[in-house]
Amino acid sequence: VPFHPLASPARRGFVSFRLTAKKLPLRSHGASSLSVRAMSELVQDKESVVAASTSFTESSNTRASELNHSRTFLDARTEEEMPNKCLISFADLISGINKEKEAGRLPPNVASGMEELYWNYKNAVLSSGAPGADKTVISNMSVAFDRMLLGVEDPYTFNPYHKAVREPFDYYQFVHMYISPLIDFKNSYVGNVSIFSELEDKLRQGHNVVLISNHQSEADPAVISLLLEAQCPYIGENIKCVAGDRVITDPLCKPFSMGRNLICVYSKKHMNDDPELVDMKRKANTRSLKEMATLLRSGSQLIWIAPSGGRDRPDPSTGEWFPAPFDASSVDNMRRLVEHSGAPGHIYPMSLLCYDIMPPPPKVEKEIGEKRLVGYHGTGLSIAPEISFSDVTADCSNPNEAKEAYSQALYKSVDEQYKTLNSAINHRRGIEASTSTVSLSQPWN
Repeated sequence: VPFHPLASPARRGFVSFRLTAKKLPLRSHGASSLSVRAMSELVQDKESVVAASTSFTESSNTRASELNHSRTFLDARTEEEMPNKCLISFADLISGINKEKEAGRLPPNVASGMEELYWNYKNAVLSSGAPGADKTVISNMSVAFDRMLLGVEDPYTFNPYHKAVREPFDYYQFVHMYISPLIDFKNSYVGNVSIFSELEDKLRQGHNVVLISNHQSEADPAVISLLLEAQCPYIGENIKCVAGDRVITDPLCKPFSMGRNLICVYSKKHMNDDPELVDMKRKANTRSLKEMATLLRSGSQLIWIAPSGGRDRPDPSTGEWFPAPFDASSVDNMRRLVEHSGAPGHIYPMSLLCYDIMPPPPKVEKEIGEKRLVGYHGTGLSIAPEISFSDVTADCSNPNEAKEAYSQALYKSVDEQYKTLNSAINHRRGIEASTSTVSLSQPWN
């Protein structure tokens, strides 16, 4: 069955990209072939891409931007079309960047960032040793560059609550295809997968669920979805991520953010970067909190938030990674929103280990446009039973003490789970790293 990410599910009998991915879960080596096939179809079948983009009842502006958009990167020649193919195709992508820069459609800083990303992604995917890795690089980067260029030509504006863009282009599956080849599934693990199934049941019953977790890389939402896709695909498609402004303003990051459900906020870490914008940022955060409260009142909401206010960083003296400390006020705000939603609510501590996929800069940077490193590595995701505020704070003498105690209880659980994932992945203990509180498995096997 042909894959057409831009085609309507009912159009000429094509199976939709979204539904096909559900039927064929991504997994260690299967992910590579599925990624290449799907992305190659998008690169090669340019006529159906244009035709499909007119078949949706989207705004005329959206249709026009797709139809009038430069085809430079989708015109890159693929492996089947050329002899000595990889070298020529690789060169086509780089020359395409230069062509768009010289035409004035790509700012020089964006062009240089795209080229740097290309080489880093290429080296990471090729290091996996997966069959057809060179073709994966060409097909995935062709589409990634095409989306980045479209974002420069016709910048996308994120609302306080952004719903994942699935049509006319399925950004959700695009991100999966791009991130999947970077994950070493043989050395990846999920902790307590049965709890994920439990919270999925609660969501279907109308309950709200909040995941309090650490945050390691721009790939975190995709890692969550991919590691749970075989057993709990509902979670990946319905999770709403509380996202900082940097992932919705950086032109190299925006196409990946468009494929997620986001509640957009300004991080405390960057609140005072520009004193003139502080008031605007605070008002924007207030609007986002109102959107979140409205969502929670409707029930069946799954929200992921990293109350550290940003990504983890390694200890400068040891180089060891660890979950960044939580901001107790952020945890408490989230708890109160859940408690006042009117629907039953649950807060679970969740831990992520995936910094090697896309490690952040060593220090927090003020400027947009960070250097993007990319790697092929094992990843980990774990969840622990929900933590009750009343149970943890029963002996606290005042609200501030209770707030700190609850935040620390959640952090302690996240940190303990992280240590188990670190033992399994980085110390290569695998399933044997399981503990009495964290049962590791590989649901895709």
